[in-house]
Amino acid sequence: MSTIRRNIELHSTNIHKKYYYKDTIHRKVNIQTLLQRQTVGYLLTLLTGIGLASLSGCAQRGNITQTEQSTAQPTPQQPVNTTAAIAPTDPNFVVAAVQKVGPAVVRINAARTVSRQLPEELDDPILRRFFGIQPNPTQPRQRVVRGTGSGFIISDSGQILTNAHVVDGADRVSVTLKDGRTFEGEVVGQDIVTDVAVIQVQASDLPVVPIGNSEVLQPGEWVIAIGNPLGLDNTVTAGIISSTERSTSDIGVSDKRVDLIQTDTAINPGNSGGPLLNARGEVIGMNTAIISGAQGLGFAIPINTVQNISQQLIATGEVQHAYLGVQMATLTPEVRQQLEIESDGEIDVTADEGILIIRVVPGSPAARAGLRAGDVVQTINNQPVKTTEEVQRLVAGSQVGSQMEIGVQRNGQSRQVAVRLENLPVQSES
Repeated sequence: MSTIRRNIELHSTNIHKKYYYKDTIHRKVNIQTLLQRQTVGYLLTLLTGIGLASLSGCAQRGNITQTEQSTAQPTPQQPVNTTAAIAPTDPNFVVAAVQKVGPAVVRINAARTVSRQLPEELDDPILRRFFGIQPNPTQPRQRVVRGTGSGFIISDSGQILTNAHVVDGADRVSVTLKDGRTFEGEVVGQDIVTDVAVIQVQASDLPVVPIGNSEVLQPGEWVIAIGNPLGLDNTVTAGIISSTERSTSDIGVSDKRVDLIQTDTAINPGNSGGPLLNARGEVIGMNTAIISGAQGLGFAIPINTVQNISQQLIATGEVQHAYLGVQMATLTPEVRQQLEIESDGEIDVTADEGILIIRVVPGSPAARAGLRAGDVVQTINNQPVKTTEEVQRLVAGSQVGSQMEIGVQRNGQSRQVAVRLENLPVQSES
């Protein structure tokens, strides 16, 4: 299996999965040069087995068109952990956790058909002869691209969770259990903003994983990853939690809106969508990405986030994300000075801290509410904010259609701006 790699510049707004509007891209214009602490380009490796993947995940992605109504239940069954807790001091706690969860970890094979097309200008017999392009009847105009990822079963009736980039664009999805059984899968829904997808297979009495609580995780805790890296099924690795609430902007993924668990557990292409377990054998995260060229830098989506998104996908087939419509940067003296230079003094920022609005997306909720480039956000709903990550979390935690009171400083004067949040415009990349 070939490794899927992407060179992701932190300041880029063109990272494979394209949003019509980026909500909180923290860099713009030449101010990018002021944010060098995050300028380092990262090679983010998607943990996918082969070619369909892009973005920050461990599997393949695709734009799935559903032709049937999902048979998934609107309310997912949350597995109950009836097994006695496994003590982390037990030297065999990894063995116990794997025996407990392993049967519910699956391999996901995804395939999509890719058409080979000549440029329209050359798709003419006379021009092909002129440019020496010989027709090749043996070369098919279509080819099938295949990839693999991992997933885990959350209901005995066949609901399976994985990364959205594992199944994005796939024409066919199959699921293979540890016991060798294989089922055809249907994508119930996928959310490329958080990289979560739900697959349904027609089966019953399937093994399920116990679900933990990612809100109580602490750096230093033991964790275990199970998946199918590089086609090696049911591979187990172990390590610790290195950090919690790692912002996607910290690792150069500006087109995702989710905080991540950082771990030094060995995860590789093909691990995408597989579970990250705690020492008790409970799923506390979904493996999604690594930084290529670095050792011990893996990332997983917290299971509480995964559950929230998957429940919406099962109920409605889609997820709504609140959208403000600004590009911004945490205010520093260097950012303020450079802005004044580049605006020829037209924008005068007097605040010492806050979040500087670099650009307001035309037609966005922020634009309609009257926010402007050069405004410094200091409060949201009367809560002080000092970093772009704080703003993003507050927006992401709000309901579409809700009103947000934003306190800004403009030209030395404080004012309140009421913004009604809308649904984030998103387009699949396939």
